[in-house]
Amino acid sequence: MCRFLAYVGDAIFLDELVCKPQHSLVRQSLRADEAKAVTNGDGFGIGWYGDRQAPGVYREVMPAWSDENLLALCANVRSKLFFAHVRAATGTGIARQNCHPFRYGPYLFMHNGQVGSYGQLRRTMEARLPDHLYAERKGATDSELMFLMIIDLMAGGATAADAVSQVLEEVLAMMARVGATQPLRFAAVLADGQQMHAFRFASDAKAPTLYLQRQASGGLVLASEPLVDDHEGWDLLPQGTVMRLSAEGCHSQQLSPANPIEALAAA
Repeated sequence: MCRFLAYVGDAIFLDELVCKPQHSLVRQSLRADEAKAVTNGDGFGIGWYGDRQAPGVYREVMPAWSDENLLALCANVRSKLFFAHVRAATGTGIARQNCHPFRYGPYLFMHNGQVGSYGQLRRTMEARLPDHLYAERKGATDSELMFLMIIDLMAGGATAADAVSQVLEEVLAMMARVGATQPLRFAAVLADGQQMHAFRFASDAKAPTLYLQRQASGGLVLASEPLVDDHEGWDLLPQGTVMRLSAEGCHSQQLSPANPIEALAAA
């Protein structure tokens, strides 16, 4: 499983969260505490919003702990909303185009988890994309593919929460049809430059961890693991949570038991 963090609030330098903390994301790339894969060295990426609508992205295939360019960028880039992700590959190649975060227009997306039996589902999932979004697919991951499926639904008027819910529902239905034995696990963040939506879901009882910290400055941090060795001030999002975060604060809701996602997951 991968590790990631996201921030929204007053502009800060990226290294304040990515590099400097006691249990920073760079440290987690070498030694994660709450992941099956202790080392997350199959590439990394950062994405940030500045003065333009489209976000900046820097991704590389080398481990985060060994890239001096990452340290230099994080020490000099300030942003009010940014992502950082370190990757542990789960069945797809180690390549720059497979590293997170993914970008489309004003949107950034990153994911930690898996689609059970993805190899059997890949062509069916890709067939869900219209031609213009299929042409945007650069890598081979289930994460990028789900992101483009979400973008397609949002372009049709769905909210971010509804689009993600529908994609998860569709993927679960595809998994059921092929008799997938591995679960769907999904901890993800989707941002548009002003706000971000966080999701923690699994078709079993083992959703990837996702924590929230409210900083004294008012900023909000999401992370796969707390950035300090003790967990004080870090709240684990319950499984099934959808949370909207912005500079004004955050609002969360639970997926309803009547939601078709949960109905399929329990089937």
